[in-house]
Amino acid sequence: MERRSRPLSLCHVNTKSIVINRTHMLIHALAIIVLIHFRASYFFTETSSRSKPTILAWVMIFLAELMLSFFWLLNQAHRWRPVTRTAFPERLPEDGKLPPIDVFVCTADPDKEPTVDVMSTVISAMALDYPPEKIHVYLSDDGGSPLTLYGMREAYDFARRWLPFCKRFGIKTRCPKAYFRDDGDDEEDDDGVDGRSSDEYDSEKRKVKEKYELFKARINRYRASCHGDSCLNGRDHPSTVEMIRGSSADEVVQADKQNMPLLVYVAREKRPSHHHHFKAGALNVLLRVSGVMSNSPYFLVLDCDMYCNDPSSARQAMCFHLDPEISPSLSFVQFPQRFHNISENDIYDGKMRSYFWTSLCGMDGLKGPVLSGTGFYIKRESLNGKSIHEGTDVMDLMKLFGNSKEFIKYLQQNDQPSRNIILGDSAAFWREAQFLASCGYESGTKWGQEVGFLYQSVAEDYFTGFTLHCKGWTSVYYSPLRPQFMGTSTTNLNDLLIQGTRWSSGLAEVGFSGFCPLIYGSLRMPILQSMCYAELAFFPLFCLPICIFATIPQICLWNGIAIYPKVSSTYSMVFSLVFVSSLCKHLYEVVASGHSARAFINEQRMWMIRSVTSHVYGTMDATLKQLGMRKASFSPTNKAADDQQSKRYEMGVFDFQTSTMFLAPMVTAVILNVACFVGGITRALLLGCWDQLLMQMVLVLFVLVMSYPVTEGMVLRTDKGRIPPSVSLVSATLCLALLSLGSAFLGTE
Repeated sequence: MERRSRPLSLCHVNTKSIVINRTHMLIHALAIIVLIHFRASYFFTETSSRSKPTILAWVMIFLAELMLSFFWLLNQAHRWRPVTRTAFPERLPEDGKLPPIDVFVCTADPDKEPTVDVMSTVISAMALDYPPEKIHVYLSDDGGSPLTLYGMREAYDFARRWLPFCKRFGIKTRCPKAYFRDDGDDEEDDDGVDGRSSDEYDSEKRKVKEKYELFKARINRYRASCHGDSCLNGRDHPSTVEMIRGSSADEVVQADKQNMPLLVYVAREKRPSHHHHFKAGALNVLLRVSGVMSNSPYFLVLDCDMYCNDPSSARQAMCFHLDPEISPSLSFVQFPQRFHNISENDIYDGKMRSYFWTSLCGMDGLKGPVLSGTGFYIKRESLNGKSIHEGTDVMDLMKLFGNSKEFIKYLQQNDQPSRNIILGDSAAFWREAQFLASCGYESGTKWGQEVGFLYQSVAEDYFTGFTLHCKGWTSVYYSPLRPQFMGTSTTNLNDLLIQGTRWSSGLAEVGFSGFCPLIYGSLRMPILQSMCYAELAFFPLFCLPICIFATIPQICLWNGIAIYPKVSSTYSMVFSLVFVSSLCKHLYEVVASGHSARAFINEQRMWMIRSVTSHVYGTMDATLKQLGMRKASFSPTNKAADDQQSKRYEMGVFDFQTSTMFLAPMVTAVILNVACFVGGITRALLLGCWDQLLMQMVLVLFVLVMSYPVTEGMVLRTDKGRIPPSVSLVSATLCLALLSLGSAFLGTE
């Protein structure tokens, strides 16, 4: 009785952060009000000053400042009530009473997502510290690649050696690639591993490593044998569902008698005439196929490069899902994404510190974090759209979930696992599984609209989480000391900006739709929670005020037009306070989260770069899709490493091998700032107008300091990763055009 009374989890409110955040909110808000008063007073004040800016320039700057103020206001919802959590997995019931879980792993292209890496993720999921008979791992192969299917069979055979080894020696790093990459250093100590002798451990480790090298060699040989044909029918192939059993002749079966988790390969049917809805469509197929095979009440979703770094994640997630205080309304437990390939400098802000260390902790203090694509344990029931009870009319269920009577039958069993996984040789059952994975199954149903992962946006995780919170479900963000999941971050500028464009498009698409969080969300969830979702949805729109601040003050400086108050004016202190206050608060959050001042600089720099590139194109893409002028598209980020790019990244040097579409805006902005800064300094020296123009010079200087890698790439570097001279020439031409047009429109009243 005493054991049951102890909580499985605790929530800790960060009082210190709340005091600091709310104090800063008050001071910053008052300063913004004074700033708005200064700007608005321009329209009611008569002046004949020759250097008075045109109304167009003043209005554009005022609009940019209003937009930034609005975005700042939305952003404060993330900082209103930050919390942290503690889980007590040792208080969970015994293994026999734990609920079964499914694991969904998604891959799409073996050329961009190396098969050995994908299989390492699959094996790490099979090796979770959980009763093996209660783990069911499903791999969705959207490419329908024979290489991936072959890799699954090889992975199962290797897992029969790997899982007993991990269990026997208490290995924590259960992704074989990560374990052997680090040579198992974090597992070893002078007293052996988990009580075993060091000699015994070393001997077994050598044997397992030999098996691992053989496993990799077999996959690479198979890849070489089908080179150029590994994903030939990626957009046009039938459905395939196969339970992976491996070779019965393997000596491991006799040696260890190890129970193995269920492993299933799923390639849904894809035809050019049917929309496949990207990752959300793949996950919905796994929901249906697993529904007639294991039908576990909870499942874990992983990207193919996001391996299980700690085997205890399932038990830790169950501490929240089984906690009677929060379980009835809890939809999912979101773990943070951490990345093993981030360099010390992290020049591209690959950690996404602001999101995973600040925003999600703040949302957790409200109704819970947004769904973040990977590394979350979700309750199957929450995706059903409505409660399923015995006696519900079957025809009504078929309108929602489709015409599979087998799926409907298990759907009504209140998450009781079926036994089809044991009777897997039934031809009728496998035909049913393939039918559930067919491209036409969802026609006339509510999949992607009311049930399953939703199709409104390519940001299916964000939109699905938003809808769940609108329906009254809650979520939890749990970030233990040891990262539970480790993935591969983008480490070159090209992939980063392509990925950012896709994310920006998906988020802005929701913001522009009838599901706008500020309208649709505020009627269905607390206002602070809807503000959090709105800040994420409108984040790509940062491009508008940033593009204005990257051009208009500079052109005005070039023409000697002061758009900020004189340094001797009291209002200049207000503008300085807003600027310095924002930077100091950002720096505090970076340092408080355990990062250095260098991370602060990198985040500021990448915010500027994204704002004039991927956010612009993402917003344009979302707008065109809303107007029906463009269809949604998706391409997986390349996970295959390039040696030269990796070397430059480790050295902290930007690699500008990307499209002119991305380079031209940032290079044009830098050239414009350089030209206007020199012109402004020259004007101040000759005419002595420092008092009027100094604030604009400081703004331009700040932009130039943050943009140093771009300047270096244009002028100082000669390596392959530099900015091509042709791009600099095009950008210089665009800069001249901007100066000419800007001077014509803004230079006179």
